[in-house]
Amino acid sequence: MSNVASAKSVDDVRDSRVDAQRKRCSAVLIVDDEPGVRNFLQRALAKEYGLVEAVDCVDAAEELRRRCRFDVLVVDISLPGCSGLDWINRLRAAGDDTATIFVTAYADLNATIGALRVGAADFILKPFRIEQLTRAVERCLATGRARNGGSEGALLHQPGGHEIIGQSAAMQEVDRIIQRVAPTPSTVLIEGETGTGKELVAAALHQFSGRRGPFVALNCVAIAPELFESELFGHIKGAFTGAHQAREGLFSAARGGTLFLDEISEMPLAMQAKLLRALESRRVRPVGADRELPIDVRLVTATNRDLAKVVHANEFREDLYFRLNVVRLRMPALRERLEDLPPLVDYFSRTLSAELDVAPYAFSGDELSRLADYAWPGNVRELKNVIERTLLLGRPPWDALGGDSEKAVAVTAGGPPVEWTLDQVEKHHTLRVLDAAHGNKSEAARRLGISRKTLERKLSAWPETARPE
Repeated sequence: MSNVASAKSVDDVRDSRVDAQRKRCSAVLIVDDEPGVRNFLQRALAKEYGLVEAVDCVDAAEELRRRCRFDVLVVDISLPGCSGLDWINRLRAAGDDTATIFVTAYADLNATIGALRVGAADFILKPFRIEQLTRAVERCLATGRARNGGSEGALLHQPGGHEIIGQSAAMQEVDRIIQRVAPTPSTVLIEGETGTGKELVAAALHQFSGRRGPFVALNCVAIAPELFESELFGHIKGAFTGAHQAREGLFSAARGGTLFLDEISEMPLAMQAKLLRALESRRVRPVGADRELPIDVRLVTATNRDLAKVVHANEFREDLYFRLNVVRLRMPALRERLEDLPPLVDYFSRTLSAELDVAPYAFSGDELSRLADYAWPGNVRELKNVIERTLLLGRPPWDALGGDSEKAVAVTAGGPPVEWTLDQVEKHHTLRVLDAAHGNKSEAARRLGISRKTLERKLSAWPETARPE
């Protein structure tokens, strides 16, 4: 036992030394015309990397690059004489692929698209925390090491290899809350539409919490009402018909870690009372047991509904709502942060083409603009699915959207085209809600505010859209 611990300690020390050596051998060039920002970044990054130079214009940067090779360029888009975008575009035309991170205080969709087209590794909005920049630099260095045969890049990903992508003001606020709240034991309620990335945020809260236990997730929609108590609290052998052996509940499985309950609004009222008692007493009683067990779990919940309205409709306990709503975090819809669309498209294109072993699809600036004109009712999840279909079919992105193709991308957050008939509008919206509910007709009917029978009647009137449950 001691030998194993000793070997692990030696490995940890060796890895930390290797990592420190890599940082000392890394060179970063900052190009920013604001003296305060430039000096601050140089001082901060100099603590982490071997060589950090900072200049105020492209000409000075070119002079430095003639004398030194840099691993990462941190470039302001708005520069005197020659913009950061124009400069990097010029470097790319000359065959230079140095990893580049753009920073700017005046981001818009065109600037983001421009950064993506020249192959930017990251795009950061001012003001930002130095941790954001150092993480971006580390990703660039890890990508460079992986390209040269290294394997450390995967260590920079969040649990499961997923990343939270986006530097819009809305996502910066999400990141700020995550960093501030993660180390605390407080419960967090995440609200947002389906497909906005609520589970990724829950995983990030766990990752940065410092808790040593596992991250355990449960979708409340997927559990039958009569099985909730056993699923969460566990049961002893013989507690009910079919309980042939004792089973540990999720509260116990997540000990020392984080338990994430998705779609908490769908939890039966009777179970809500038991969950409230468990949270207040910090103890659970397995089904059939005569004693309670202590729990050490950080609880994070999520819902795609306005939980306050669900409480008002007497469908959710008010006392449990107050207990869960210690910290509320709202995930923005994709249509509310369209400046994040290009980096999301780039990320999914790169990762999915590698996973599927298919040729990447080259998204032009015009195609990205057309994608930005779409309302994205299924949010980031729908975007990922669209890109996956695009890669598989090798067709332009609006073909992958399906339905009325050209008309589909014309649907914006402001509403569908005025030339559409009422039946077209109803059909389009109904099918998008059904897609967002992953084909679950009961869930889609609930979101639409109609009965399942009414939904099935409407679908039968559109035979070409019929699909399995």
